[in-house]
Amino acid sequence: MTALKATMAGTVFTVNAAVGEEVTAGQVIIVLESMKMEIPVEAESAGKVATINVQVGDFVNEEDVLATIEI
Repeated sequence: MTALKATMAGTVFTVNAAVGEEVTAGQVIIVLESMKMEIPVEAESAGKVATINVQVGDFVNEEDVLATIEI
């Protein structure tokens, strides 16, 4: 299982995948907004989304686990 973590503190701008969805390596799963910049959080490997731990509008801190992917 792979954890997708926030690379910086910010607000969840979009969630582009759902639990159970098959994703590919490099696919943008979540987009964060920080200091008026959009920061994509990509799947590191192909697999199935196991959990989505955030919703649009949530504030997250650096290193928070946003989602997990079953490989």
